Amino acid sequence: MQIMDKHILFTRTRIALATATILALTACAGHIETTRPTVDMPQTWAEAAPGSAALQRDWWRGFGSVELSALIDEAQQGNPDLIIAAERVTQAEITARSAGASLFPLLTVSANTGSGRVKSGEATIGGWAKSESSGASLQVSYEVDVWGRVAATVASANASLDASRFDLESVRSTLTTGVANAYFQTLALRTRLKIAQENLAISERIFRIVEARYRNGAASALDVSRQRSTVLAQRATVLPLQVQERQTVSALAILLGRSPQNLQLQAQGIDALTVPEVTPGLPSTLITRRPDLASAEALLSAADANVAAARAALLPTISLSGAAGASSSALLNLGSPTYSVGIAASIVQTLFDGNRLRLQVQTTESTRRQLVESYRSAIYTALKEVDDALGNAYRNREQERSQLAIRQEAQRALDLSQLRYREGVDDLSTLLDAQRTLFTAEDTLAQQRLLRLTGTTDLFKALGGGWERTAATPPSSSEPTAQ
Repeated sequence: MQIMDKHILFTRTRIALATATILALTACAGHIETTRPTVDMPQTWAEAAPGSAALQRDWWRGFGSVELSALIDEAQQGNPDLIIAAERVTQAEITARSAGASLFPLLTVSANTGSGRVKSGEATIGGWAKSESSGASLQVSYEVDVWGRVAATVASANASLDASRFDLESVRSTLTTGVANAYFQTLALRTRLKIAQENLAISERIFRIVEARYRNGAASALDVSRQRSTVLAQRATVLPLQVQERQTVSALAILLGRSPQNLQLQAQGIDALTVPEVTPGLPSTLITRRPDLASAEALLSAADANVAAARAALLPTISLSGAAGASSSALLNLGSPTYSVGIAASIVQTLFDGNRLRLQVQTTESTRRQLVESYRSAIYTALKEVDDALGNAYRNREQERSQLAIRQEAQRALDLSQLRYREGVDDLSTLLDAQRTLFTAEDTLAQQRLLRLTGTTDLFKALGGGWERTAATPPSSSEPTAQ
C-alpha cells in the first residue's frame, strides 16, 4: 500500500513539474516583432499658417453659426454612416473578446444515463441480461500557448479593434466636414440667388428707363431690344440657382439622417459667418492627430501579430486536459458511485500539410510589407493635404479681399453709369457693361467666400478635426521612425 502511495505521489510530482515548465515557457512567449516605415518628416510646413489658435474638437462653433452647430450635433446622432461605423466597432469588440477567450481553459460538464440489455452466457431468460448506468463528468482542456500563437491572435484582434475605433473617428470627421460644407454651399447659393434677383430688379428698372427714353425719342428700338434681352437673361439665371439650392438642402438632410423634404434652414446669406483661423502645429505631431493614420498604424500592428501567429503555428501544439467523474450501475441514480480522476498532456506536430502553414506565413509577411508602404503613403498624403489646405486658406483670404474691392468699384461704376445715362451723357452700351460687371463681381465674391469657408473646413479635416490620440485611444505600438 505504501509503495502504491509513493507511486501516485511520484506521478503527481512529475505532472506538476511538467505543467510548471510549460507555464514558464508560456510566460516567456508572446513576443511580437513590430515593423514601422522610415518616414522623412519635414521640420516645418511649406505654406504659412493662417492663425495662432489651437484647433478645437468642436471647431465648427468658430464660424459663429448656432444653426450650423445644431445641424452638426444632429448629424452626429442620426447619420446612418456614423451609426454603421459604430456598429463595426461593436463587432470588432465582440471579435476581440472572442479571441481573448482562447487564453482561458475550456470547462465542460456532461451527464448520461441509459438502460439496455446485453448478451450473457449465464442462464438467464432468453440469454439476455438487463444493464443500467448513470454518470456525470467534468472535463477541462487548455492549450498551453508556449509559442505565443494564441496571444498573437488576441493582439491582432485588439489591434483591429483599435483600427475600427479610429475609422469611426475618421467617419465622424468626414461627416462633420460634409455637413459644414453643405451648409456653406446652401448659404452661398442663397446669396447668389439674392444677387441674381437684385440684378434682375436693376435690369427691369433700367428697362423702364430705356422705354421712357424711347417714348420720348431719346433712345432707339435697338436699345429697348438689347435691354429686354438683358432682363430675360437675368431671369434665366435665377431658376438654376433655385434648383441647386433645393438639391443642396436635400443632400444636407440626408447627412443629418432626415427625409430630404423635412429640412428648413433659417439662415439666408453667407456674409454673416466668421472664418476661424488656427495654427497647424508641427508636422511631426500630425501622426498623433489624424485618426486615419492611427488606423493605418493599428492595421500594421495587426499584421505584425498575424505574422507572429502564423510562424507559431509551425511549432508543436501542447495541450493539457483533465477529467473527473462519477458513475453507477443504476438508472437516474448516482447512489454508491464509482469515482474517477485523470489528467493528461499532449503534444501535436504537423508533419505534412502540403506546405499550407509555410505559405500562410509568406502571405502574412507579404500583407505586412504592403501595409508598411500603405502607412508610409498615408503619412505623405496627409502632409500634402495639410500643406495644400494651408496654401488655399491664405490665397482664398487674399482673393476675397481683392474681390471685395472689385465689387465696390463695380457698384460705384454702375451708379455713375445710370446717372450719366439719364442725363444723356453715355449710351446704353456703357450702362449694360457696368451692370454686367457688377453682377459678375458680386457673384464671384459669393463664390470666393464659399471657397474660403470650405477651404477652412478642409484645413481642419486635414489636421485631424481636433482629434488627438490620448490614453483612451492608445497606439497599438510604436510610432514610425522619423528622419
